[in-house]
Formats: sequence, C-alpha cells, structure tokens
Amino acid sequence: MVILKGVILHGGTGTRLKPLTFTGPKQFIPVANKPISQYVLEDLVIAGIREVAIVLGTVYPEKVREYYGDGSRFDAKITYISQDAPKGIAHAVKLCKDFIGNERFVVYLGDNLIKGGITSYVRKFEKDKKLDAMTLLTQVKDPSRFGVAQFDSSGKLVRLIEKPKEPPSSYALAGIYFLSPSIFKMIADLMPSWRGELEITDAIQMLMDNRYNVSYDVIKGWWKDTGKAEDIIEANRLILDEIKPVMLGKVEDESSMQGRVSLGKNSVIKKGAIVRGPAIIGDNSIIEPSVYVGPYTSIGNNCTVKRGEIENSIVMDGCLIDVQERIIDSLIGANSKITSNEHGVLNGRRFILGESSSVIL
Repeated sequence: MVILKGVILHGGTGTRLKPLTFTGPKQFIPVANKPISQYVLEDLVIAGIREVAIVLGTVYPEKVREYYGDGSRFDAKITYISQDAPKGIAHAVKLCKDFIGNERFVVYLGDNLIKGGITSYVRKFEKDKKLDAMTLLTQVKDPSRFGVAQFDSSGKLVRLIEKPKEPPSSYALAGIYFLSPSIFKMIADLMPSWRGELEITDAIQMLMDNRYNVSYDVIKGWWKDTGKAEDIIEANRLILDEIKPVMLGKVEDESSMQGRVSLGKNSVIKKGAIVRGPAIIGDNSIIEPSVYVGPYTSIGNNCTVKRGEIENSIVMDGCLIDVQERIIDSLIGANSKITSNEHGVLNGRRFILGESSSVIL
C-alpha cells in the first residue's frame, strides 16, 4: 500500500504562453482534450497516491478549485494551498509542510508529462526507506534551460545546478521530486537565488552536502515540459500517438474516418468530411462536409468546423472554424472564431489564440 502523499505545483504566470494564460493557468491548457495537470493527478492516483495537495498560483486559482473540487471524481482527496507569488518550487514545497507532516511525498510540476507515468519510480522510492530524496532526470538538447545534474566518475550524483550557462551534463531535472520531511530543514535555511526564488535544486544540494541519502533515476520514455506553445503541440502529438480510440458519436459515412479517431458523445462527422487520425473530437461537436481534420489534431467540446483544413493543432472548447484555409501547428483558445468572408487559397495558417478570440480572414 502506497503511503506517500502528492504535491502538484499549479502556479506560475505562464508568460511564454500568453495570450492563452490571460484567462487561465498554463497547466489548464488541454492536450488531447484534457488539462495537462489532470494527467499529473491521474498519474499520482494510478501510482496509488490519493492524498494530494495542489499549490495554486495567482492566475485564476478559482478555475482549478472548480474543476478538481474535492478530488472525489478523480479518486483522490485534494487539499488546496495558495502561493501568493511565484517564489520558487522550494517555497511552494515549504507551504506544504503541515499537509505533509511526517510522510514522504512526491512533488510533481503540473505542466510536465512523461510516458509511462511514475508508478515504477514510486515503488523504488517507497521500497528504499533510507532514501531522503530521489530526483528524476531526462536527457535534453538544451540543458541550460533546466536544473542540471553533475556526476562523478562512478556515476554518482554529486551536484545540481539551476540553469547553468555551461551545463556539466545533458541530464536535466524532470520536475518530479521524491522527498522526505528532511527537505523542510534545508528549505528553512535557503536564501533566494539570483532569480529571487527558493530553488529546489539548492535544497536537494544541501541534502547532499549534509550527507543525506540522495539518489536519482533516469526516465526511460519521453518527457515534455509544456512551457511553450510548440511544446504543447508536441505533447499533443505524443499523447495522441498512444490514445485508445473511443467512439461515442455518429459518423454518417465510415469512409470519413481514417486511422485512430476518438469521437465524443453527441458529436457528428458528416458525410463528405475526412478525419484522419490519430485525432480526438470532444462532445457535442460537428464536423461538416468537405472539412478535413488531419493527424495530431484535438478538437474540444461544443465545436463546429464548417469549412477548411486543420492539422497538428489544438482547438479548445466552443470554437467555430469556417474558413477556406489550411490551419496548421496551432493553439486555438476556447470560444474563439476563425471565419472568412471570401474564398482564399490553402496556404497554411498558424495561430496561437487566446480565449474568445475572433479572426476574420
């Protein structure tokens, strides 16, 4: 039986994802029609962790509370903790001290996704009671964007450096930390970094410096930090690649569907349309004749696509698309409209639209 507790970090301002984050936290942006942080919560629950604290930031925290509620519909028990400003991961962890008590716990950034989940890593940490901390690492092309691990000649973890100009390795911290209450002693003595934040890398480094038992594991499959628009579109591709199709709506002509396509309740793909998977379409949405929905596209609930082509994109709830255009590599915020007064040429348009936007071509 898993006795670890979970902490999901749901703060930050999402500066790199504006205008989408003008109306909600970055962790709420949907990938394959599900908020990114929901994958995180479900990952914890699958691993047997059901007592979860969600640390809220200042960007529409009420939307998070409303969506997740007490956690019961996700088979979890959720406690909400407010962070008044983005003061760092270690600061967010510090706020959870009363919630954690004397238990060991997992801190999981709410905008991170990994293939295969964390169950095996939870088992490893739970089994080794001597471990005070365990970090997950992943190889990245540009480690200077992340906290980076340094190893000695035997492969032992000896140092963690936050966003180094000259990275000592290509192994980055993956935003998932397995910790014991001893971390709170380190955080209590932390000073803010050059970024003005309390860094979790510094706190774990202090554990190592004080001869606590700190280990690591390397993520076997893919990992995505969804901090930028292109990362979210790539995460959408990765999730859709593995999604199991569910057919709850109506397809007027079976030849309209090609490949793995999920269709939600009361949604209709009309005769003459083409939907090529992997793709997902939510509930109460309509794909009209002559529309082409290409691979790696997610279309949310209550959407209507009257004309046009769309591929490798995320269309959020309540959108209308009615253009004689090809839309590619796009993030289209909820309740947005893209329409056209004239018949155009299919050159390929790319959009990043915030909620309730309107574009006339």
